[in-house]
Amino acid sequence: MDETDSKWMQRAIDLARSKGSSPQDTPIAAIIVLDGAVLAQGVNETEERCDATAHAEMMAFRAAGQVHGDMDLRGATLYSTLQPCGMCTMASIWTKIGRIVYGAGRDDVHAMYFEDRHLDTMDFIADAWRDDLTLEGGCLKDACASLYFGPDDDVPEELQGNI
Repeated sequence: MDETDSKWMQRAIDLARSKGSSPQDTPIAAIIVLDGAVLAQGVNETEERCDATAHAEMMAFRAAGQVHGDMDLRGATLYSTLQPCGMCTMASIWTKIGRIVYGAGRDDVHAMYFEDRHLDTMDFIADAWRDDLTLEGGCLKDACASLYFGPDDDVPEELQGNI
């Protein structure tokens, strides 16, 4: 990762903060960059849309397809403030995105942000038919992790969407 990655991740952090300053606001953001410019972006809208698939990455993919006129995003990079879940990782594979860069990872945040105990984004990438997709984590990790509940936070069950 380099300064360019940090620049785009900071932009994703700023977008995430537009949702609110509390982890209860689910301030997750994703930006898709192609040829040095933003192609699309999105924030988590699951609660607002009553749609479990309205993750930030999915919202960005939907917008990117409309702007790009194609679901094939070869050469693009997805920047996400939080390590993508299985659904978003599989969507990354299907969109043929070339690279995923994320900030906070599984060990940096509460388990509530992930749908399973053992499978990791890397498992999906490693087992995909594609061998041209790279995944890099930890970009502005601390700033991204500060947006979410921490690994040891006592989060009420009603706020945990994965149980």
